[in-house]
Amino acid sequence: MDRRTLSRIDDELNSEEVAELCFLCTDFIPRKRLEGISSAKDLFLKLEDATLLDSSYLTQLFRTIHREDLVRQVQNGSRQAEEADAVPSLSDYRVMLYSIHDDMTEENLDKLKFLLNPKLNRRPLEKSKTALDVFVEMEKSQLISKDDVSGLYKLLLEFDKKLAAVVEKYMQDHRGALTDTSHYQKRPSIPSLESLSVSQPETWSETEDPNNGVRSDATPCPDPPTSPDEEEYYSFTHEPRGLCVIFNNKLFFPESNLGERGGTEKDEKSLNNLFHRFGFEVVVHNNLTADLIESEITKLGQRNFSHDDALVVCVLSHGDNGCVYGIDGKKVQLRALTLPFTSYRAPSLIGKPKLFFIQACQGTLDQSGYLPGSEVKGDAELEADASSSTSNSVPNDADFLLGMATVAECKSFRNKYTGSIYIQELCRQLERAAESSKMEDILGVLVHVNREVSKGVFLNKKQMPEPKYTLTKKVVLKYMN
Repeated sequence: MDRRTLSRIDDELNSEEVAELCFLCTDFIPRKRLEGISSAKDLFLKLEDATLLDSSYLTQLFRTIHREDLVRQVQNGSRQAEEADAVPSLSDYRVMLYSIHDDMTEENLDKLKFLLNPKLNRRPLEKSKTALDVFVEMEKSQLISKDDVSGLYKLLLEFDKKLAAVVEKYMQDHRGALTDTSHYQKRPSIPSLESLSVSQPETWSETEDPNNGVRSDATPCPDPPTSPDEEEYYSFTHEPRGLCVIFNNKLFFPESNLGERGGTEKDEKSLNNLFHRFGFEVVVHNNLTADLIESEITKLGQRNFSHDDALVVCVLSHGDNGCVYGIDGKKVQLRALTLPFTSYRAPSLIGKPKLFFIQACQGTLDQSGYLPGSEVKGDAELEADASSSTSNSVPNDADFLLGMATVAECKSFRNKYTGSIYIQELCRQLERAAESSKMEDILGVLVHVNREVSKGVFLNKKQMPEPKYTLTKKVVLKYMN
């Protein structure tokens, strides 16, 4: 290509158009090499290094971004002897994504970013100024690829069926190529549109649909395809599944006036074994002061959870209303335990369940009452984890579960030899659900825990656990094979 022609073209392209060209070139030039490019001259140098600085390839690029004036300049300034024998074509996948970007309004872009918020880190989404920026983030998170655009299709169906039809057309046109794996190693196939349709699978057939699947806004469209696994259940696919951290306080400073918590080692062992079987990495902290508990929680909040499916935190200690005690008798507010993992502070946990189980009294009040058929536990082996303060509510943020051994201001009980009433029942019910063929989610498990614990009478008193949650999907814990 003539350098003077390229220089003139550089003068006529703005930064937004250069960014669009970089996106279209990503199939042939690694994304990292395209980062930081702000001018067409810089892009031309990268294309030259990749032997793509060819009039045919440039024509495809400029035609795609609707710059026919530049196409003419390229054709007038090209020297045919310098052209490559074979030039790659722009992928239909990139052209399809560009066409969606080209037709997407600011309002629809905001809707797309809103729908992606649980699946992508908030900060990259906030920095995304165009649909192409969003598509890049989706590609980085493997939400879309040239082999699988079904996720984008479902998102677009939520707010713009015309844009969804563009993806649908791409899926129709490439169905055969995408399902033929003979030329591609480990290439996943696009789901057939028969599998995506719920109400009218036959209407998606290429041979039977005269419009090739494209419909106007006036034409009724089927409901957006939904996957029970994606829409109803949190994903548990990583190995390990995530991190389970257990804070186990048994021995307290004499000046704290808090007694030894006999039996807590049984709770720690039960939780440790159970979450190992669920596929979690388990970390145990024994006998920490309040400052050390908060320090460990702060460090944990700075962890990169990108390769984790969930976080589990268990605290076994004495407590009071809205807090637990360190072994020095100082308080750690429950909010201090949960806030480091909110979306703002731990973006890599966005859209992932954060499960907290607290075995500690929440006050010194007794729950009275006795129902016929209630089981009376041996009083000699029972103790209360009691020693007021803030509420023990979950943060005002999605995807949290706070499982409390007791309601606010009341005692919880622990057997000195076999462990606490709440944690032992929790482990039994989680084991029962894990061994069941049913997909029983954790909220159903906690209902069983509530029922079983409430049947008992401990030191002539009752105990009623209390789960609180902002979960947006179902949590199902099964043993790893």
